[in-house]
Amino acid sequence: MATRAALDGIKVLDLSRVLAGPWCTQILADLGADVVKIERPEVGDDTRHWGPPFLKDDQGRDTDQASYFSCCNRNKRSVTMDMASAEGQALLRQMAQEADILVENFKTGGLKQYGLDYASLRELNPRLIYCSVTGFGHDGPHAQRAGYDLMIQATTGMMSITGRPDEEPGGGPLRVGVALTDLFTGVYASSAILAALNVRHQTGEGQHIDMALLDVGMAILANQASAFLNTGVAPQRQGNTHPSLAPYQDFRTADGSVLLAIGNNGQFERFCEAAGHGEWAKDPRFLTNPLRVRHREVLIPLMEEVTRTRSTAEWIALLEDKAVPCGPINDIAQAFEDEQVKARGLAVYLPRDAGDGIGQLGSVASPLRLQATPPVLRRAPPALGQHTDEVLAEMGLDAARIASLREGNVI
Repeated sequence: MATRAALDGIKVLDLSRVLAGPWCTQILADLGADVVKIERPEVGDDTRHWGPPFLKDDQGRDTDQASYFSCCNRNKRSVTMDMASAEGQALLRQMAQEADILVENFKTGGLKQYGLDYASLRELNPRLIYCSVTGFGHDGPHAQRAGYDLMIQATTGMMSITGRPDEEPGGGPLRVGVALTDLFTGVYASSAILAALNVRHQTGEGQHIDMALLDVGMAILANQASAFLNTGVAPQRQGNTHPSLAPYQDFRTADGSVLLAIGNNGQFERFCEAAGHGEWAKDPRFLTNPLRVRHREVLIPLMEEVTRTRSTAEWIALLEDKAVPCGPINDIAQAFEDEQVKARGLAVYLPRDAGDGIGQLGSVASPLRLQATPPVLRRAPPALGQHTDEVLAEMGLDAARIASLREGNVI
């Protein structure tokens, strides 16, 4: 008997593109929701063209489809529709009437001209949960600005605390290696939607959700924002070291680097004993974490003299059974070869039968491990418009009507 998914029966109309909105709707799709992704005819989501790298066909040749799209669009059905046309707008309104959730990331007010804004659709479907994702929110002096992750990382100060200090080689502000604010916005948006679903269970009413990358970017500054708000001092870049913990960074070894993440006195004492320098744990300068942070300029060079005497693998073998957090600094290929990553089944491959020569697509498994209602893997990221006829037929349109819409470039 098939396991029931957590969001079975929930219908999502996905009008979002790029990453933040699609990341949100992929979370909902993994939890079992039926997500219908609306894309522009012939063009589709912008990320279908964000390459290289491009997907490869069954003969190993590059296609014209970028791999970026596949990271956030599995378990969805793709429908192409021209929302600038009156017929396209009518079809989308019909779909919204039957949907539980709508997610969009148009500029503030951008969908009003099509009659697809929240106020218009609420009249048709008061139960609709309508989630808007924008760069700067729906109010305030910057509400009309477009927002991309890199811009938000710069605006919020994330780049000011990422990278090495200016005075060090290679110093200067850096972006995080993935679109962090987009991804966190998707996660926060899915949480808000699930909260709104719970409210709807109680009241029968949907609501509008205003998600802004700016708000999320400020929120995920976390301890760094708290440090500023409570001291008035803006945190600065410090590479791989931690502003509040020591030793908590990378160390050079005989053949590379090892990461040590020592968060308490017991871990520090065990490291010192294993390294053959038990006296460090008794040194008045290093007795507590605040003291180790204060005297890190002394402690770190002492430690690195020792870490250079063994290989990375030797340090991991030495410390692993002593409850001292440590590990290699992997590249992504090495990460997928990690035994624990394999044991958790984090690399998944889904077959795709879209007639485009791409037999399967790889992605990372959902981290949401619900025991009774686990995430489902039903569909690979779709080809552009792969499910248009299927979805329109479910809406009651016959083959002749669908052919007429295609001839008129509505779909």
